[in-house]
Amino acid sequence: MEARRAAELAARNSYGRLVAYLAAQTRDVVAAEDALGDAFLSALKTWTESGVPKNPEAWLLVTARNRLIDAGRRSQVRDKVLNTFKLNGLESSTEPSLESVTFPDDRLKLLFICAHPAIDSTIHTPLMLQTVLGLNAAQIASAFLVAPATMSQRLVRAKTKIRDARIAFELPEEKDLPTRLSAVLEAIYAAYTNAWETVDGSDPRHQGLAAEAIWLARLCVHLMPQEPEARGLLALMLYCESRRDARRTVNGAYVPLLQQDTSLWSQIAIAEAERELAQAATFKQLGRFQLEAAIQSIHAQRAIAHQVNWQVLALLYEGLIQLSPTLGALVSHAAAIAEAQGIEQGLIHLDAIPIESIKNYQPYWALKAHLLKQLGSKSASQQAYSRAIGLTEDSAVREFLLNQSL
Repeated sequence: MEARRAAELAARNSYGRLVAYLAAQTRDVVAAEDALGDAFLSALKTWTESGVPKNPEAWLLVTARNRLIDAGRRSQVRDKVLNTFKLNGLESSTEPSLESVTFPDDRLKLLFICAHPAIDSTIHTPLMLQTVLGLNAAQIASAFLVAPATMSQRLVRAKTKIRDARIAFELPEEKDLPTRLSAVLEAIYAAYTNAWETVDGSDPRHQGLAAEAIWLARLCVHLMPQEPEARGLLALMLYCESRRDARRTVNGAYVPLLQQDTSLWSQIAIAEAERELAQAATFKQLGRFQLEAAIQSIHAQRAIAHQVNWQVLALLYEGLIQLSPTLGALVSHAAAIAEAQGIEQGLIHLDAIPIESIKNYQPYWALKAHLLKQLGSKSASQQAYSRAIGLTEDSAVREFLLNQSL
């Protein structure tokens, strides 16, 4: 059990960093992933028999290095890998000390490589989620509403394109960065959302993914300080992260946003988010992430004003829908309208969303159930709650909805 836990923790903390570094040496993402996968399988066996090494990341790196050398078809590939590892002191040791081993963190570089114009733009974000952030094809397929097998095939084709087109494993020129930034930011936010949706916080891998997403957003801001959407995304995630400790009780019960104890919110994170959002606004180039951050800023003000300005929220959601008419924005807009203009108006906006698009969208049914319950439509409310509960995977949220439906 100790070996498995150590391997899982290493996968969450180091997978993207290791794949990015290995891929940068071989220019072959598939080969890097295969070698690292073999290294993890070997770790489960070796660490069970011999104990977990002091430096799991270095052990995995050396083992993957050996797999790449063994699998090298061309001598120049083997030579490049050997020379690179020799420069970093990894040419022979099986368990080097991380204090003496240094290798660059190429995750941001790999994110921009995955957004190369030669790769189908529809696969940019899924490719980043798998190669850099470690999500599996099934998780990505679920987010993009396609079959796992289909997503897996698309990802393999994209990685093959990187290898066969010999796409340079370097950050693009400064003039080319903005055209790839949008896809990079989308992937970072998708990774954060994946971690955020695990309400109970019991999986340390998801907690690590949230921190990794914020770290990557900081790198984007550092790389492109004049890009307001990078700052907007960082602000958005910091607002959300500020509420992490308030999202559940000490017993693990889910606490919705409007019922959270604002004294548990991190004012340090909120203050940083406010600074980033204010700095983004100075560029006068409004974008999706800035609007979403502004929405979270309105919620954050409840810690001071003790109320939410629903009229402003409704207006912000209207702007967001014009830029990015996602289901989440449409449903949230209906919720804001219900608070600002009355339940009936909220239901009108909710019912205007095409039924085909929301039949399996849990937030729609949860909100509809809540509004119908407030109207006293018990039967219709219970039907909507049943639908929402059936679509809920998180046990904490499911328990909350069950209590609300009574």
